[in-house]
Amino acid sequence: MVRGARFCIQSGCDGKNLALLGKTGMIAFQSVSKIYNSHSAALEDVSFKVNPGEFVSFVGRSGAGKSTIIKLLIGEERPTRGRIFFGDYEVNKLTDKELPTLRRHIGIVFQDFRLLAAKNAYENVAFALEVGGRREGEINELVPQVLDMVGLRDKMTNFPHELSGGEKQRLAIARAMVHRPEVIIADEPTGNLDPFHSWEIINLLQKINQLGTTFILATHEKDIVNILDKRVVTLDKGRVIRDEEKGKYILV
Repeated sequence: MVRGARFCIQSGCDGKNLALLGKTGMIAFQSVSKIYNSHSAALEDVSFKVNPGEFVSFVGRSGAGKSTIIKLLIGEERPTRGRIFFGDYEVNKLTDKELPTLRRHIGIVFQDFRLLAAKNAYENVAFALEVGGRREGEINELVPQVLDMVGLRDKMTNFPHELSGGEKQRLAIARAMVHRPEVIIADEPTGNLDPFHSWEIINLLQKINQLGTTFILATHEKDIVNILDKRVVTLDKGRVIRDEEKGKYILV
């Protein structure tokens, strides 16, 4: 349901250079391990690359390492060993002051939406721009455009409790998109949705991906992964056991 042509998806479409992200926006994990204590390795010697414009599903059982990869990529956790790159920059070497700048270029969509209950749809998206220091005029222009793209322009004054599960997730996607990120990470985005709304959300993510945004999908939804017919990285006990360009959700 990508309606609006006016809202520019790509962060570079305004002609400005993104100093932090380098030229490609490519993600790379190089021999990354994350050990939370002496007996628990959440990730062990994990290596992979995600190229600009890719749509990659990370699959695996609970505890396989999907959430740890996301936390490491956004700098919420630091690797025990290895290196993590986003563009030309090494994520694990960024300071705490630099991390918020990185995160503004990575949109995140959560299973539980994480909307602000006291703010309506417009205000939820606008708040993401306000904390980034955007001017009021720019906010007034961008928010209706991105809500139009996800099919919620007629719901701008509705509060989260007045929206369906599918509408809440579309609002969360609008909030993730509004900064024009290079990458959107969707962490179990259909986990709280029925099959109809799940496919509605997946179709929306695919359409945004077709406009150039890189997508990382962490999911346990076998049917969705298999029908997508896109790259699949399978994790098991913190290790990558399979990485296929057109993969299936197969666990041994």
